[in-house]
Amino acid sequence: MIYGPVSSWRLGRSLGIDLINTGTKLCTFNCVYCQLGETRKFIAEPEDLSSLKNLNSEIQQFTKVRADYATFSGMGEPTLASNLGEAIELVRSSLKLPIAVLTNSSLLLREDVRDRLAKADLVVAKLDAPNEEIFGLVNRPASGLRFATVLDGLRRFSQIYAGKLALQVMFVRANEHYAPAIAEIARSIQPGEVQINTPLRPSKVKPLSPQHLARIRGQFSGLRRVNTVYEAPPLHVRPVDLADTLRRRPTVSDNRDSSW
Repeated sequence: MIYGPVSSWRLGRSLGIDLINTGTKLCTFNCVYCQLGETRKFIAEPEDLSSLKNLNSEIQQFTKVRADYATFSGMGEPTLASNLGEAIELVRSSLKLPIAVLTNSSLLLREDVRDRLAKADLVVAKLDAPNEEIFGLVNRPASGLRFATVLDGLRRFSQIYAGKLALQVMFVRANEHYAPAIAEIARSIQPGEVQINTPLRPSKVKPLSPQHLARIRGQFSGLRRVNTVYEAPPLHVRPVDLADTLRRRPTVSDNRDSSW
């Protein structure tokens, strides 16, 4: 359930919290670039996927581990865990670390999901498309999920969230030419940060070059802070359990965390 710490270009030393913890990927999307491979089981409703008692037991083994963030991520979409809010409070009180959650934004139209996420210090929310067509092509969502409702949920969350909201955009060949339209949406949301990414970890699609990402970065003018995965300085971190970490992070030797 707890893994790492791992090196992250966004978060420094990141101690992973995986509330999915089923051994298999569970998600609302089947993104073309996902380092975890194909989504074999879609679920689109939050469920009780893990025990807070078990989480608390594991936490005690990590109280002395050095980290910059405790990050809810892992084997799928963290907001599918119905006890996410309670887990955030437990981890924060036990580890005394700021809490980050990496989400694909798919369930943000739900008020209960927004309330749980609002407990985090940092939310990194996915935005890979400007319209329904590219959303279907890149994110390949579960049946019933629509781009308009995902974007509506993201906007609603941005309006009520008191912490730091970062938008992550994963650029591949299929959406690189839509950078201006995605940037326009980002400007309408005005997040605290935009993280421009491309899949540097194992993936079925090839990453864009540093030159490509630099040109894309230029489209995101007028936003407070814009970073790209290629700009991150080297950071080397040794996980507590390498084998367990590799299940969720196929490689851990590079700081450029482009995972989802």
